[in-house]
Amino acid sequence: MASHFARILSTKRHVGILSLVGAGSLTAGIFLSRDQHVNAGSQVRRLYPASAEYPDLRKHNNCMASHLTPGVYAKLCDKATPNGFTLDNAIQTGVDNPGHPFIKTVGMVAGDEESYEVFADLFDPVIKERHNGYDPRAMTHPTDLESSKVRSGMFDERYVLSSRVRTGRSIRGLSLPPACTRAERREVERVVVDALAGLGGDLSGHYYSLTQMTEKEQQQLIDDHFLFDKPVSPLLTCAGMARDWPDARGIWHNNEKTFLIWINEEDHTRVISMEKGGNMKRVFERFCRGLKEVERLITEKGWEFMWNERLGYILTCPSNLGTGLRAGVHIKLPNLSKDPRFPKILENLRLQKRGTGGVDTAAVGSTFDISNLDRLGQSEVQLVQTVIDGVNYLIECEKKLEKGQDIRVPPPLNQQK
Repeated sequence: MASHFARILSTKRHVGILSLVGAGSLTAGIFLSRDQHVNAGSQVRRLYPASAEYPDLRKHNNCMASHLTPGVYAKLCDKATPNGFTLDNAIQTGVDNPGHPFIKTVGMVAGDEESYEVFADLFDPVIKERHNGYDPRAMTHPTDLESSKVRSGMFDERYVLSSRVRTGRSIRGLSLPPACTRAERREVERVVVDALAGLGGDLSGHYYSLTQMTEKEQQQLIDDHFLFDKPVSPLLTCAGMARDWPDARGIWHNNEKTFLIWINEEDHTRVISMEKGGNMKRVFERFCRGLKEVERLITEKGWEFMWNERLGYILTCPSNLGTGLRAGVHIKLPNLSKDPRFPKILENLRLQKRGTGGVDTAAVGSTFDISNLDRLGQSEVQLVQTVIDGVNYLIECEKKLEKGQDIRVPPPLNQQK
């Protein structure tokens, strides 16, 4: 069969340059060593010198703009990954979006796994800024999906409304959403859906294609708050992530609706474990178990996830490198949220707050989405434990304020014993 013939048989040190033809079938592959593939960096033909092409970043406030000098641009602008992704492709979203009202955005994306090597002179300092000083040239990233190591994890449900852990995974050998062809995107869908069909027990479920779902299925997914829409944020659209929408996009979830996988949104896959209430330990246990099982099924079919020891799991946005993990809760903090010390408390606990509708939304009724700030340089277990300990501290502060008692700002997390 064509799909069997075309399967990529690779390891974490080898990957194929793919020839993609038709509705998602890979019909040919030329296999090179991982080192050859990453360092290939082909040349881009230019009619004008780099100085004439350098973007105007004088009013920009994102990580890319902070580190892209004329010299770095001149060094990298004529390079391309083996898939043809260029520096200008990588930085376009940061050029088109000077800043963000709430956070300093990254300002660049990867089009494939090789982007992080070919354009390392820019990606590395961006990664270092975004990930709290993590040096991708000198440090290695730990991975730990042993959920039994997590302590506590049952929150007071008078305050915590829901708990969630999510990450992303990318299929090695296929371009990422900013650069993928239609055939590659369809191949991601095929590979992932075929693998998910092997899940059993409480993880067994069903896939809903955005192009094929019925109106009833669509309404149910909307009611469950599972359905993701076509990206409208200019940060995503300027990076090319809304192309051909909704072709080859879809949502898979288990029958209990506690384990979800989004396909071909911002990343190849987004893996989510969630439930109402405050049992973060159970949510994380399901997350680890499901993620391991998905990786096993993917590997059995001759594929694997993008990963290396310096950057961990490879995803589209540099902000999600490493674990790609965001463990969070929806929590009611009516008193603490009005305290001027609240932002500093979050900062010292390495937590971030968002509105319950996401990064671009405000809090509703003093209910916030609180999650880990870090992704890279710490393991999944470490980050979830940070959230558990931090959220418990926030609840303790809220209870004290209810009683009219004083609270204190904790010392920065990395200074705590």
